[in-house]
Amino acid sequence: MSSSSDFSIDQSDLEKLNDKDKAELRQFFSNEEQRARVHAQTHELTTICWKKCITSSVRSGALDKGEQTCLANCVDRFMDANLLTMKHLRDMRQQ
Repeated sequence: MSSSSDFSIDQSDLEKLNDKDKAELRQFFSNEEQRARVHAQTHELTTICWKKCITSSVRSGALDKGEQTCLANCVDRFMDANLLTMKHLRDMRQQ
């Protein structure tokens, strides 16, 4: 997910920055990209689990017990899969 279409920096402006400022700017952009990925992943998780678990209209402002359990399990499995994927990628990098 790139934010280059939302914001652009002129190369001549970058050249005016000292090394410390450049490093801080790179870190800022890295943090923003990571934040955007987490936001997108959270949105995807919400959509997937909602479609899977919520089978009726939520009229009372509360989910029924089965829906609550389903959502908790859905989130748990999603987190488990992400942790396993991250562990596998880390192990591959270390080899």
